[in-house]
Amino acid sequence: MTATTTPAVALAEGPAGKPAGKDAGKDARTGRAARRRRAALPYLLLAPALVTFGVFKAYPIVDSLLLSFTTGAGHATRAAGLANYRRLLDDPLFWTALRNTAEILVVQVPLMLALALLTAVGINSALVRWRAVWRLGVFMPAVTGLVATGVIFAFLLRTDDGAVNRLLETVGLPAVDWLGQPFWARMAVVLVLTWHYTGYNAVIYLAGLQGIPKELYEAAMVDGAGPVRRFTAVTVPALRPVLLFTVVLSTIGTLQLFDEPYVLTGGGPDNASLTVSMYLYQNGFRYFDFGYASAIAYALTLLVSVLGAVQMRLMGEKDR
Repeated sequence: MTATTTPAVALAEGPAGKPAGKDAGKDARTGRAARRRRAALPYLLLAPALVTFGVFKAYPIVDSLLLSFTTGAGHATRAAGLANYRRLLDDPLFWTALRNTAEILVVQVPLMLALALLTAVGINSALVRWRAVWRLGVFMPAVTGLVATGVIFAFLLRTDDGAVNRLLETVGLPAVDWLGQPFWARMAVVLVLTWHYTGYNAVIYLAGLQGIPKELYEAAMVDGAGPVRRFTAVTVPALRPVLLFTVVLSTIGTLQLFDEPYVLTGGGPDNASLTVSMYLYQNGFRYFDFGYASAIAYALTLLVSVLGAVQMRLMGEKDR
């Protein structure tokens, strides 16, 4: 009698007569491994960036925070609790640096952004030809190195033979001791910052202006709105997100101001142009008081965060 395979046995056997359960288990394990590899692939691709961020960003931030609760240097470092922050509140030089920074901020940021907005509106006008050339021209100062900018303006603003004072004398105005008087030293920093960053913000505003629908202006013209009314009723509201972006960014940059006053005035005369970042640098890298410098850094971080939150609250969308 010839042996026959029952249907149940035939279903349990593979093509070569081997049990199908082994192949099915192997296929399942292979599928799970492939899924694990696919799931791990994004993390492998992100790993270099995450490691770099952890080593060069996250670790220094945490270490600086811990350092702000210590005093001393090197092997003599010891815990100090909140002593550095209490010292900060009683440090008159810190408050001088903060006042100088605030004065520069209050004058420079509105002046720079107003000039940038007017420049962008002018370049965006249909009456202006060669707009690409004008955009390049106004943006060129932004690509100039900050140290080079400070050195150039230090020569231009010299009291005796500086080009700026010669120009003032040519039009009948008295020469100004830009770098030797406290008030004018701060104004010199404002002048340098305005020259360097006005074009940068103007290009940002120009991009925002080109995104405003022309139909809004046409509707305003039909309603009888003149140029000034169209600017206040159409342009400014439509640019609110861009204005918020530049205000916050400029405020943060000015609060962290270091390069321009360091090169231009060195913080003088008599600490009149000393900024918070310069004072932080002096404590950390001139006096090697890293604990106190870290406390200054976190006080500045808190100030930046609070001002940024206030600005976003005041200038954010009203319907939110």
